[in-house]
Amino acid sequence: MPVRILPSVPEDREEMARIFNHYVEHSFATYTETPVPADRFDAVMSFHDGWPAFTAWTDEGVMAGFGLLRPYSFIPAFEHVAELSCFIRQGMTGMGIGTAILAELESAARQMGVASILATVSSLNDRSILFHRSCGFCESGRLTGVGRKRGVVFDVVLLQKHLQ
Repeated sequence: MPVRILPSVPEDREEMARIFNHYVEHSFATYTETPVPADRFDAVMSFHDGWPAFTAWTDEGVMAGFGLLRPYSFIPAFEHVAELSCFIRQGMTGMGIGTAILAELESAARQMGVASILATVSSLNDRSILFHRSCGFCESGRLTGVGRKRGVVFDVVLLQKHLQ
């Protein structure tokens, strides 16, 4: 599906939160158990000035998804490492939207000097693991049994992509 990728602006947050909250309520794609109000969304997603965040829009003006990078750590040894979050509107996955968002994020990351992007994914989120692998991420580790949502225990899969 063709989409326009645009930098995220504060006015996008309400719709971004709506997309995110679908996954909060219906999946293990987020670790949050309760919906996040739009006014708390920035804090939950850890947006950071100077770090890229993009939205994808259909020709009809529907936000199809969003993605962002944030610092992995503020310790200087990790200043060239970013952490990824990306969510696609329910019913629009598998159409290349996530790939388009990721391409823009990777381009921005390279310009910033980011050498590696990390993603932490629930072991119960097979589609996300497959997506990341198809985009060049490799499993770099697994934290076994550390997650718990709605009483279900899961692993956190660490995925990594080297950019340079």
